[in-house]
Amino acid sequence: MIYTRSDDPDWFVGGEVTDDGRYLLITANYGDQVQNTLLVQDLSQASAKPVEVIAKPTAQYQVIGNVGDTFYVMTDDNAPRYRVVALDLGNPAPEHWRTVVPEGTDTLAEASLVGGQIVAQYLRDAHSAVRRYGTDGKLLGEVKLPGLGTAGGFGGRIEDRDTYYTYSSYTTPGSVYRLDLKSGKSSLWRAPKLDGFKPAQFESRQVFYASRDGTKVPMIITARKGVKLDGSNPTILYGYGGFNIPVQPAFSPAIATWIEMGGVYAVANLRGGSEYGRAWHEAGMKTHKQNVFDDCIAAAEYLEAQKWTSRKRLALYGRSNGGLLVGAVTEQRPELFAAAMPQVGVMDMLRFRDFTVGKGWESDYGSVENADEFAALHAYSPYHNVKAGVDYADPDRRP
Repeated sequence: MIYTRSDDPDWFVGGEVTDDGRYLLITANYGDQVQNTLLVQDLSQASAKPVEVIAKPTAQYQVIGNVGDTFYVMTDDNAPRYRVVALDLGNPAPEHWRTVVPEGTDTLAEASLVGGQIVAQYLRDAHSAVRRYGTDGKLLGEVKLPGLGTAGGFGGRIEDRDTYYTYSSYTTPGSVYRLDLKSGKSSLWRAPKLDGFKPAQFESRQVFYASRDGTKVPMIITARKGVKLDGSNPTILYGYGGFNIPVQPAFSPAIATWIEMGGVYAVANLRGGSEYGRAWHEAGMKTHKQNVFDDCIAAAEYLEAQKWTSRKRLALYGRSNGGLLVGAVTEQRPELFAAAMPQVGVMDMLRFRDFTVGKGWESDYGSVENADEFAALHAYSPYHNVKAGVDYADPDRRP
């Protein structure tokens, strides 16, 4: 046994070893909370014990790499949209941290230390932007991406001269690129070949609409180029909105088939995710969860108002927490949708914690033991808000 948390069964503990093999990194987070502690054990000393570097889980701390005993950590500590700091194990107190990549207007989603550089992957209005920095914080340049999509990867070791990453979008299948770390230039390394589907015939557009409280929410709409905005297009609206999880563009054969058949696929980046950092997440959790449903309702109203579709040709789709979204929204505004697809939805918001790993979800949903959170849960719980006399399957609303 190296380390455990025996004070409470809801602690989750994880560990990994640094690339140089010298240090064991131990993190612990409570339930599904994203905040974590950080401990480090020096494996070069047989008698060394794990040492607390971050004792309390007040923010997220992700070690992206180290050079000797200098650790580079991505964190939202005093930076709701995240930054990268350097800390010395010999003197790790926050007042001695050095900011390497400062917090910016875009949300820092991931970072890696490779080839002596920090590759920072940002969410810019829910799609990817990538920049390279020196370990001294100097901006080395931005990685040019093919379009409105998602880039990921950028792994490697401190001595590497290049790194690889994937890029995909709603119209482009995942392709692998090589990034030359000296020149900053990317080159396509591998790409799948598609039979039938022609990406050039389709496009994604990003729009912004106002939610009930005036908050601007981004949405990416994908369809065949030249689609007529006459209200006749069969449309799927997808949403999630929770657990600090962003929804980013990604290729799917199912989505490709849908838009090839003439459908429209719209993804609303609802509050509750991490698209705009900690504040965006917290604005959609616990007693603020209704904001997520309001964002989704406003997305449906936008699609109708802009003639992308009509109520008789609009379907709402979500999974898990997104299934809860579908259940709550279609009960609150059943007239907006012709079809609802709530896959594996969390529907009983007063008892979800009693089953499987539901107890951990209280970090995002709240607890029935808290009076204010109980009231919020009961107000939207799909299981408890089915209304008598409402025909949710009214055939007049079907496409």
